[in-house]
Amino acid sequence: MSLLSADWNPLGRDIFYRKYELYSMEWSGQVDLNDFIVAAAPFGGPIALVRDEKKIVKVQGASSKPLISIFSAAGRNISSIKANNGKILHMGWSNAEDLLLVQDDGTVLVYNILGQFQRTFGLGSEARETKIVDCKIYNSYCGTGVAVITTSFRLYLVDNINEPKPRRLAEVPGLNSQPKCWTVLSEDRRTEVLLSKGDSVIFLDRGSAKEKHPTFSSSSTVEIVCMVLSFNYKHVALLTNAGMLWIGSSDVERMYIEFDTQCTIVPNQLVWCGNAAVVGYWNNLLLVVGFDNNCINYYLDSAVCLMPELDGVRIIGSFNHEFFHRVPDVVTRIFMIGSMAPGAILLEAYKEFEKKSHRADDYLRTIKDQLDEAITQCINAAGHEYQPSVQKMLLRAASFGKCFIPELDPELFVKMCRYLRVLNAVRDYTLAMPLTYNQLEYLTMPILLDRLVLRHQYCLAIRICQFLRIPDAEGASRILSHWAMYKVRRTEIDGDQIAREIHAKVGYTPGVSYSDIANRAAECGRKSLATKLLDYEPRASEQVPLLIELKEDPQAMSKAIESGDTDLVYTVILHLKETMNNKVDNFQMKIRDFPTAYNLYLKYCRTQDLEELNKMYYQEDNFKVIGNIKVIESSKTTNIDQRIALLQDAAKAYRKSRVDFLTTHCEDQITLLKIQRTLDAESEGGYVGKSLEETLTKLLLARNKRAEEIRRAFRVSDKRYYWIKMQAFGELSDWIELEKLSKKSMIGYEPFVDVCLKHHKSVEAFKYLPKVLPANKVKYYVKAGRLEEASEIAMEQKDEHQLNYVQSRCGTANKTLVDKIQTMKQQLATKR
Repeated sequence: MSLLSADWNPLGRDIFYRKYELYSMEWSGQVDLNDFIVAAAPFGGPIALVRDEKKIVKVQGASSKPLISIFSAAGRNISSIKANNGKILHMGWSNAEDLLLVQDDGTVLVYNILGQFQRTFGLGSEARETKIVDCKIYNSYCGTGVAVITTSFRLYLVDNINEPKPRRLAEVPGLNSQPKCWTVLSEDRRTEVLLSKGDSVIFLDRGSAKEKHPTFSSSSTVEIVCMVLSFNYKHVALLTNAGMLWIGSSDVERMYIEFDTQCTIVPNQLVWCGNAAVVGYWNNLLLVVGFDNNCINYYLDSAVCLMPELDGVRIIGSFNHEFFHRVPDVVTRIFMIGSMAPGAILLEAYKEFEKKSHRADDYLRTIKDQLDEAITQCINAAGHEYQPSVQKMLLRAASFGKCFIPELDPELFVKMCRYLRVLNAVRDYTLAMPLTYNQLEYLTMPILLDRLVLRHQYCLAIRICQFLRIPDAEGASRILSHWAMYKVRRTEIDGDQIAREIHAKVGYTPGVSYSDIANRAAECGRKSLATKLLDYEPRASEQVPLLIELKEDPQAMSKAIESGDTDLVYTVILHLKETMNNKVDNFQMKIRDFPTAYNLYLKYCRTQDLEELNKMYYQEDNFKVIGNIKVIESSKTTNIDQRIALLQDAAKAYRKSRVDFLTTHCEDQITLLKIQRTLDAESEGGYVGKSLEETLTKLLLARNKRAEEIRRAFRVSDKRYYWIKMQAFGELSDWIELEKLSKKSMIGYEPFVDVCLKHHKSVEAFKYLPKVLPANKVKYYVKAGRLEEASEIAMEQKDEHQLNYVQSRCGTANKTLVDKIQTMKQQLATKR
């Protein structure tokens, strides 16, 4: 245990810090950080280097354009960017590991980790015209932000680079030179800029500028030359020109300590180590200051760059990459010399057990009531260790302790084993992502997978998903989609080969959309590849619209028809019609190549476009259907002349198709319309549009003698005309004429009874009841309300069913008749 704590350095009571090597840099001997400007991404991210133009160095080649190199945390070159535009003033990384290059005209260029240009945006017209002198890239409440100071000493910021909306901050009173130092504070949906002005700090937002004065112990005038906020934005460190380090709350209203660095030189860097210590870097010295006014000195033999992290500081050097952080309390309790913590004793018991010593039992007896706490301490401590050998030792000790508590929940142990295996995989120098357990918990596993995808580590990402049993929709499927989209961008590979490889790897994995992959291929200008990929898309609703975009109209139509979705077919039809608007004949010929689509289009035209339907059938010489269309059109118009003209066209069409029956009907309808037009002119109107029967009825009601003339013209049968007249006399209540008409009835007497009853003339109806056919007499007597006579007729006919019918129509008030019918039924039963 003493060996593991040998490199710990105390910083106050029971507080220790340690520094351990992450990687030996592959750039060793090729890169001297003294000559470079360095920008490292947090959370074990990549490192960007660009030559410092302020320093004279020997370079090969005559190009004056700066070259930005991107390296992994192990110093392995990933990509390079040649800056072809303006002067680069600042560079930094976004929280999505995009490299931001800020030029002096306020233009921000965004590149991914592989050096591929993504997009650009500006910081406003003033920044472009007056130029900028300083810039900060910061993490805001809604993403990554950029803040700048212009040459006119105005401040602008963008809180989210994905939705850049430059905002100008309030003016700083009396600011006529560039501030010595400044930083950005963003929390609780509020962003402020803190800048130094002498011995005071200006808090600047969009609407105000507030000046605050930190309390310094020195009575002499001081000037703040360095300012840095902690990772959680709760604390701030200020360094004065007198070498005094002031640490306090971020609102500078409360001071924790004031430490004399005994150095008036401005440090190369001043950063926070987590949220509990400040690290200052001078040329060959690292000074660590804690909240207890204690310090640690580290001497360096080469230039370094400090990258503050959530729980420590990465020290990037020309030869190695180290991590400096506070030793977690749980690790301190286990490995501190003389520790009697339960975890320390359990670890010692495990070591003795490995030696097969009886002392293991003695150790376990001392913590038998704290064994569960000891197990938890060993598991948590394993998460904070970087070396796999130490992790294994602690986890084995925890596993040893678990044997004595069978009911202990293994979830914490299993989770830690899985997470450590993932961390060790991504920490490997070939990938070089030196994440700590705390950083991984802060990032979350989905973001780690996204970062692996950015590095094209698809295989490792999928294996992690499988190992952690992450649902396919959130893990493997999403990663396969990214892999496929990366493949389609590789223009050096044949499209057929890429399509086969993607289908072989992806198959029909749930959550992977071939249409999305094909869309990306189309965006890359590979339309042939996009079409091939769409052959594998099982959903026609995703397949067809993209085929239309790719102008693969025949294939789109075929897929729509195969799907059986008429909406999709109509989508393609209307697209074809729109794109071939000036070539109607071509469209009509094209759609005939697809019989199903052609039939659906005809159905559409019947309800939406009769003129187009007429053209379609005219090309086929289908005159019968053309005639039908004309008849339909004539029924929809109210203009009598247009209606006649359309019916004449219909008659011609029927004549061409040799359908004599329909031709005659059209001609008869034309004749009727002309007669109705004449009748309308001679009377009050209302004839046009009526049927022949309605016209005759209206004429009879008006006692117009032309009814007989029209009846002969249209050869209306005697029986039909007789019926019309009977109905008309009923409407006129001309019961005398109705009686005359009934003397030679051609339709029986039942209709006469119905007409009389319709007009509530029971007396008139009684005249015709005796003449009704015997089979219908009971029914019609009941209709006329003569139930007693109906029952007598039923008795005469000896029909028990008819008696039952009459009885069913008797109400409860007609009890006498019901009894009479019941007696009749009994008499019929006796006679049997």
